[in-house]
Amino acid sequence: MKSLNKEKVVLYAHAGSGNHGCEALANTLCNLIDNQVVLVTNSVEEDQSYSLKDLVKSKKLGIVPEKNIRANKLAHIFYYGYRKLTGDRESFLRYRFRNVLRDNSCEWNLSIGGDNYCYDSMVNDMILSNSMFCHNGGKTALVGCSIEPELLQREDVRKDMERYSAIFARESITYEALKETSIQTKLFLIPDSAFSLAKKELPLPAGFQPGNTVGINISPMIIDSEKEAGITLKNYKKLVQYILDTTDMSVALLPHVVWDRNDDRRAIAKLYEGFESNERVVVIGDHSCEELKGFISRCRFFIGARTHATIAAYSTQVPTLVVGYSVKAKGIAKDLFGTYENYVLPVQDLKEEGQLIQSFNWLQENEMKMKEQYAKCMQEYIDRAKSLAEAFNEVMR
Repeated sequence: MKSLNKEKVVLYAHAGSGNHGCEALANTLCNLIDNQVVLVTNSVEEDQSYSLKDLVKSKKLGIVPEKNIRANKLAHIFYYGYRKLTGDRESFLRYRFRNVLRDNSCEWNLSIGGDNYCYDSMVNDMILSNSMFCHNGGKTALVGCSIEPELLQREDVRKDMERYSAIFARESITYEALKETSIQTKLFLIPDSAFSLAKKELPLPAGFQPGNTVGINISPMIIDSEKEAGITLKNYKKLVQYILDTTDMSVALLPHVVWDRNDDRRAIAKLYEGFESNERVVVIGDHSCEELKGFISRCRFFIGARTHATIAAYSTQVPTLVVGYSVKAKGIAKDLFGTYENYVLPVQDLKEEGQLIQSFNWLQENEMKMKEQYAKCMQEYIDRAKSLAEAFNEVMR
């Protein structure tokens, strides 16, 4: 039997800190888990540019690069041929994770992608990665996840869920759907660890009024999910103009993902067009997840597309509207407020240019109600997120 390291824990399915939600998950898991952590990543440069670099300096975190099979032409040809001849579909994944399997094979391997099972393009790799780590002799856990209930009707996905030694669902819609599958895997309902993320407050730019600014996040993901071409950006532009015309509040446009292939700043640049000369509209640049949380925490309201941008707002008790597209947005809002109706505006439902204004008006009308709910539930919710450490220790015993 292969000797596995019991002192360290591997975190995988991490796409890099240019997605500050991925950064927030890795950051908080490192701070919650007692074991030393090995993070396998497809972007070492990103992970050394933001908050994770401090965890590396403290030696709490080690970063190991994934191997990109497409970047190595000979390896790609060899493994493609090998897979064709043998039917060994995990071979690509063994190459991808070779660095961590060779030098850091650990007893426990945690899949931390959060919503990776929400995307059809990623499900196959998630299944193969889980199987590969198990065949290597280790145990796996799925941490902080959201899964579309319909996906669990697939036999290959149910079998994949059975391979995990434990699954930590971050919201109740996913948790209940997993329970209905009757899998034998240990199931836990524990809020996203990013609710426990520390914040860092940098100086505010001119025009940002602390406590009287509407933070706005827009992403290419929601634009890609719209049913009517252009309707999302039209709604956002109408909303910004409405805020300027009918209130004395400022507007802060904040990115939360800055990957070349999926960059919030591009959508923000389009939204900003026409407002450049207005001193009450400010654009926040790229920052670490902790620093972005610091900006978001000083908003009066927040309207966000990225899940972890809205988690930063929720956890600092900022009344928040989510412009969502999947189960994760609905599940988290439902657990916090008892319902997701009015708290989540599905981007697929946008058909008219004034819908986001209507939702914002509801947010204003219910500002105090939301703050009262935060006062009742948020600290307990954050404490439950921190309880992941105790639950994981229980699983490891």
